[in-house]
Amino acid sequence: MTVRRFFAAPAQFDKGVVTLDAEETRHLRDVLRLKAGDEVQVFDGERREFRCSIIEVQKKSTSLSIIEEIEPTAPESPVEIHLAVSAYKSDKLDLVVQKAVELGVASLSPIVTARGEVKLHDTLKRTERWRKIAMEATKQCERARVMTVNEPVTFESFVTAMDRDSGRRFMFSEKGGEGLPEAAAKKLTALIGPKGGWEDSEIELASERGFVPVKLGRRIMKAETAAITFAALLQHRFGDLA
Repeated sequence: MTVRRFFAAPAQFDKGVVTLDAEETRHLRDVLRLKAGDEVQVFDGERREFRCSIIEVQKKSTSLSIIEEIEPTAPESPVEIHLAVSAYKSDKLDLVVQKAVELGVASLSPIVTARGEVKLHDTLKRTERWRKIAMEATKQCERARVMTVNEPVTFESFVTAMDRDSGRRFMFSEKGGEGLPEAAAKKLTALIGPKGGWEDSEIELASERGFVPVKLGRRIMKAETAAITFAALLQHRFGDLA
């Protein structure tokens, strides 16, 4: 039986009752045609999930009683991965966002690079689309934590804002890149550039801010393929993809 999952932010939980918003209610009522008494699962986007029973379906909200807290089907990775990916002119970043969620990435930042195809103001217009894609992917892959999609920024702004809490730092770069190290990591940040590669000045700035250039063997990949592959390798090396 297909799991029917819905999202409600922590603020929507109150004394054993959870209230779904208008968008989730529309899907519950009009698409799935659920009604009072039906059981569903509700996750709060912050790692918690609950088995619930529908109390009442209204026009713009649905109230449910919490039966019990349950373990999410897809556990969170032990490593906190933050991907910073060069924004593309087409919809290719849509796929990266979706697959990053499936791979257990904690957060993703679209960045505008020197050799990228888009301007910052154009990328900002697509942020909500990427957040919706992340939400849908979370429901489908049964994670209980929603991957954060940050506001797009320039490469320089992103790199210079790095602080001690960003963990280990890697930069996918064929130029001067080496293999991933063996040492363990609990938190890391990874940079993936555009199809045209990095400018030398970008590599230098990233190196100054503690990023280690790494490469993925000798294969030639599209930018979006490299981003997905890099995320998978990081999970395999440091996370829970055995």
